[in-house]
Amino acid sequence: MTAPLEKLIDWSAVQVMTLMMPAKEYDWRLEKALRFLKGPDFVPTESQPAQVEFNGPVHFRFPTPRRCDFSENNVVHGRLYRCPERWQERPVIILLPGYNDSASYNLRFPLLARRCNCAGFNVATLVPPNHFQRCPRQRAAFATGDCLFWAERAAQAIAEMRALTGWLLGEGCPAVALWGYSRGAADAGMTVCRDARLAAVVMACPPARCKPYEVQLAVRPSIRGRLQSVRGVCESLKLTAMNLTTTRPAISREKILLIEGIHDLICPKDDIEDLWHSWGKPDIWRLPCGHVRICCGGVPGLPGRVLRWLSPRLNAPLAQARPTDAAR
Repeated sequence: MTAPLEKLIDWSAVQVMTLMMPAKEYDWRLEKALRFLKGPDFVPTESQPAQVEFNGPVHFRFPTPRRCDFSENNVVHGRLYRCPERWQERPVIILLPGYNDSASYNLRFPLLARRCNCAGFNVATLVPPNHFQRCPRQRAAFATGDCLFWAERAAQAIAEMRALTGWLLGEGCPAVALWGYSRGAADAGMTVCRDARLAAVVMACPPARCKPYEVQLAVRPSIRGRLQSVRGVCESLKLTAMNLTTTRPAISREKILLIEGIHDLICPKDDIEDLWHSWGKPDIWRLPCGHVRICCGGVPGLPGRVLRWLSPRLNAPLAQARPTDAAR
């Protein structure tokens, strides 16, 4: 696709997103969020393995390590796509969708999991906090710019990934990697900065810093009118762990892959370039694409390329993959 078309797709996605935003002013709760993000409770040192229960061959659930006031969100839902034989002897890839990307979770990830199984990898998928069936009935409470909510949501996502990692390793799986898109990639990045047990991480178009991109690109006057206040909030959050460029990974740079969209309007390439520099210049793939096409599976051959990158880092050669699978 041409650069203007890539940018038009991203711009259109932002317009759809902002149409669902309330017109009222936000209650930021910024000071509480900053204290939480800078305090020891954001990511505790200890992490206990998840208490996983299966309700079928694929679907599982476990209590979240970080409870909140909404019962729907206190149960973590996921799926485990096992390799056909001796799955506990195979590495695991945890796939993480972007914000509100139910299409990827329900349609694209099962197909991707099948390809991973053929390549010798188990795949687990997790429903992010406050998404899909975990979304509280009081949905309007989360259609706001509540900074404390987003900080607590990030802490919950990190805790749940660490808990699932502990369970998988406890079951005998030799290695666990994270593969996230957009918001899921940012959650993976924050997790890999605090958990050295992870064998690798793939971060596709992560929002490396808090940016007011929605407000800047929105056509709704009521949304664009918030630009000054949103910009100030983002500047404050850049001084916390929500800014990945201020953190450092707990694994070596050889185990990190960044995927950048050169025409990305949602997670700008300049921020990912800064992340690449601050993390010691790990592997980075710069694709002539926008955010939506990368994160929604619109780049031919990308999954196979990522699997080939992951294989030596998870010590699982692509022996089981059909030649056409690995080449796609």
